[in-house]
Amino acid sequence: MREEETRHDIVVVGGGLAGVCAAVAAARLGRRVALIHNRPVLGGNSSSEVRVWVCGATAHGVHRWARESGIMGELYTENQYRNPEGNPYYWDQVVLDAVLAEPLLDLYLNTDVREVEAEGPADARSVRGCTGWMMGSERRITFRAEQFLDCTGDGLLGHLAGARYRIGREARAEHGEPWAPEEADDALLGSTILFHTKDTGRPVKFVAPSYARDLASTPILRNRVLRTGDNGCDYWWIEWGGELDTVHDNERVRDELQAVVLGIWDHIKNSGEFPDAANLTMEWVGSLPGKREYRRFVGDHVLTQQDILEQRPFEDRVAFGGWSVDLHPVQGMYADEPGARQRYADGVFHIPLRCLYSVNVSNLLFAGRNISATHIAFGATRVMATCATLGEAAGTAAALCVGMGLTPRELALKEPESVRRTLLRQDASVIGVADDDPGNLALGAVATASSHLSRLAAWPTAAEPGERYPLDRDLALLLPADPAVEAVDLLVHGDTDTAPAELTVELWDTGRPENAVPLGHLTTTTVAVPPGGPHWVTARFGHRPPAAHNVVVIVRAHPGAALVLVPHRTDGVLALRRRAEGDAAVDHDIPEEEGQAVLEWQARGLRRHTFCFRLSPDTRAFHPSHAVGGFQRPYGGPNMWSSDPLPGPGQVGTGTDGTWLRLDWDLEQTLTEVRVVFDDDVDEYLNNLHRHRTPFEVMPELLRAYRLQALSPDGTWRTLVSEAANRRRHRVHRLAAPVATRALRLVADATHGAPRAHVSALKAYGEGR
Repeated sequence: MREEETRHDIVVVGGGLAGVCAAVAAARLGRRVALIHNRPVLGGNSSSEVRVWVCGATAHGVHRWARESGIMGELYTENQYRNPEGNPYYWDQVVLDAVLAEPLLDLYLNTDVREVEAEGPADARSVRGCTGWMMGSERRITFRAEQFLDCTGDGLLGHLAGARYRIGREARAEHGEPWAPEEADDALLGSTILFHTKDTGRPVKFVAPSYARDLASTPILRNRVLRTGDNGCDYWWIEWGGELDTVHDNERVRDELQAVVLGIWDHIKNSGEFPDAANLTMEWVGSLPGKREYRRFVGDHVLTQQDILEQRPFEDRVAFGGWSVDLHPVQGMYADEPGARQRYADGVFHIPLRCLYSVNVSNLLFAGRNISATHIAFGATRVMATCATLGEAAGTAAALCVGMGLTPRELALKEPESVRRTLLRQDASVIGVADDDPGNLALGAVATASSHLSRLAAWPTAAEPGERYPLDRDLALLLPADPAVEAVDLLVHGDTDTAPAELTVELWDTGRPENAVPLGHLTTTTVAVPPGGPHWVTARFGHRPPAAHNVVVIVRAHPGAALVLVPHRTDGVLALRRRAEGDAAVDHDIPEEEGQAVLEWQARGLRRHTFCFRLSPDTRAFHPSHAVGGFQRPYGGPNMWSSDPLPGPGQVGTGTDGTWLRLDWDLEQTLTEVRVVFDDDVDEYLNNLHRHRTPFEVMPELLRAYRLQALSPDGTWRTLVSEAANRRRHRVHRLAAPVATRALRLVADATHGAPRAHVSALKAYGEGR
């Protein structure tokens, strides 16, 4: 056995997605980081060892424009490019490559941290080091650092350091949460083991082992749905252990879960009820329970049910989520009640920095399912893409703490703007926070462009004639009101009889800028539609808001009438339809709570489609100024520059100037770095494994080819960067040498298929910034 000691700025324990993103974020900010993980592969529950798909704020497409950006966004889109089939082993490599790309990040796999050196009284402790055993190598390694991050999920590092935590459910009176029980208890969400099958093309038998559970002796057959085509997370409900200690009883939980998995497969193969299973064989069964819940640390703020459902906009928000408050019965798969109870906010919710550090250990941060939240709020924050964004935020905070010589609490109280600005510079997952970084020289520039999208409309063409979409339910369009919505023309088929159809058309707002559903009624009008058609008709609203925001135009159901749907995306616009009887709100068999507005309006069959319309007056929603100092993603509007169409979808512009976005300064600036945030359509739901695959390996809206140019004193443009094969949303260009100029421009040469160039943010930095 070898005894070793290392010294780092930051130690991250736990190599799930929260720990990976924390370590990568801190390393990118120039800190020496140790990432310690007790398994041979990274990714935690998302890895090939467990194979839970990565869910997040999109909530299977319930929330719009909600996919995560930052490091989690990079992992999503890189996996989409490399691994469009959703191979779990390829996903492992995507995550590992992201870690190995950072020269300041030292990775320690198969290393189990079992000891922590901490000092100080119970209410003011600090961590001095932790020690791990590297299995297979017989190395006992002590890690010392200034800041420590517990991303273990179960919270072992913090527990050993003496950090305050909770296990189980709080009483209702403690935080006033409607869903909390009257009395506190130790109930938890259980753990799950998944399995995958494949079709061999010939009959395959299955002989059940002696320990396979006989399903007839359980309530599973009467309360859960078995289907031969289901795989992996389709069987999320194979859950157990909530009445036990999910850590100390882990082996017992695993044995029961594996017995049930094999019992399910025995029933499918041998009961005679599933003749289509004859050629199926079991390809993989997990051996590690995927845990949902254990310790939750206590921070300066404890996130609650009300924080989530009311979408409270914390001043120190550092990440967002969108998953429902998703709670499961303590008996898991043996419960007589449904497998889950869910409640969605009207849009994404926000998570403050104060939930990510310990209330009593001065140099301990945490990220993942162990953050400072009640059991009820944890039901929404626990999914992995949200955990990953929390990891990026916590890793960023830890790096800033090291650089400024502050504790996490001091950082949150004294330097909240530093955290916010750094996260925005990284294009991290924060919503509703504008760039006010004094280091961003673009904020002092005037933004202009070769053109910008001003006439917002969608209409049929010879190539895309559109289809009749019946008004057998309410249909809607979400549009930017910037500066106004005076009128909206709609292309409508009238009734087949001789009388004109009179349609009711309403204008609604979305309640909050991060929402994309109608919540506040503004005005109502009626329009007459002649028989037959289609006909262009005009709904007049005269809506001139004091500030730009999104609105929803609702066309109420009218039997016999129809709108016209065209198969392309229109920038800044969403097509919606109201749920009708028989529609499923989400992609799993869960009863819904009443009154969830976000579930009433769906995009099924409408994504990347638009109902034909014309907006009056012209819009300013895509003016080049939106690419400077804005929100970098949709929030009350698209918040990006969109050009006039390129010569053809994805084609290179013509002429020497082509399509461009430009920054001009009154005085000469010295530039050392340029950052660009492109549009990768954060409305598109991505997944790392086998479900919900988009047809695009690279998002069509991304710029594929572009140039960055500086204006020379003689009036010519000098090319600083030329990129021909971009497929990333956030590009950082550190210039080879400082460049003195009074103007910078980005020339858009080609997209990955979209007809227009899109830029969400163009930023410039000088020396010492």
